[in-house]
Amino acid sequence: METQTAETESKPSGNGKKLLVLGLVAAVIGIAYTQFGDALSLQNLARQESELRSLQQSQPWMVYGAAFLIYVLVAGLSLPGAAVLTLVFGWYFGLARGFVLVSFASTAGATMAFLLSRFLFRDAIQNRFGDRLANFNASLQKEGPFFLFTLRLIPAVPFFVINAVMGLTPIRVRTFWWVSQLGMLAGTAVYIYAGSSVPNLQTLADKGIGAVFTPGQMTQIVVAFVLLGLFPLAVRFLMKEKHIHGT
Repeated sequence: METQTAETESKPSGNGKKLLVLGLVAAVIGIAYTQFGDALSLQNLARQESELRSLQQSQPWMVYGAAFLIYVLVAGLSLPGAAVLTLVFGWYFGLARGFVLVSFASTAGATMAFLLSRFLFRDAIQNRFGDRLANFNASLQKEGPFFLFTLRLIPAVPFFVINAVMGLTPIRVRTFWWVSQLGMLAGTAVYIYAGSSVPNLQTLADKGIGAVFTPGQMTQIVVAFVLLGLFPLAVRFLMKEKHIHGT
């Protein structure tokens, strides 16, 4: 009886924590949209191009810290604009520094979104569909890194969807982090290169990634990402087939 009572009391407490976190996330998203949505638009940033360059020269560490935090929040809260922000950081910080900053910030943000999804929704999904998901979870424990790596390299799969869905699975946080770090390197490099290649923010605001790559080139890049993502799965499949026929 005492155990049942303790479990009953812990459930409302757990639900209360989840509601609190959900409320905080909603509040941060609301503030971000109302207070900073227009300020961080490409057109507005283009009008302040000289001021941004001056700030970078006078307060470099503050700028890097703020940029890292902004990117983590945008990615972690699944706010729209991460791709545009990557282009802007490529223009602002240059190829090498922009790549390092966005690579780690995007992975930190993805892990934040992953943990939020796991904390808020995983128990409810597993309790409701646990029996149906048993085989999927078992397979994911074996193939999870390969599956996640493939998804990270396919641009058609939205960034925030991958984070949210993987948070509902039994994949380890450490595994999610390092696979995401590796899997997003190629896409990050392309966007950072595109941003660093444009002469000014107004050109970036007017043409976006089209200022650097033609539609045909972008198609080739997407196909290359898909093939690169499928490669480890193909190797895994061939190894299994060889093992089966060998035995």
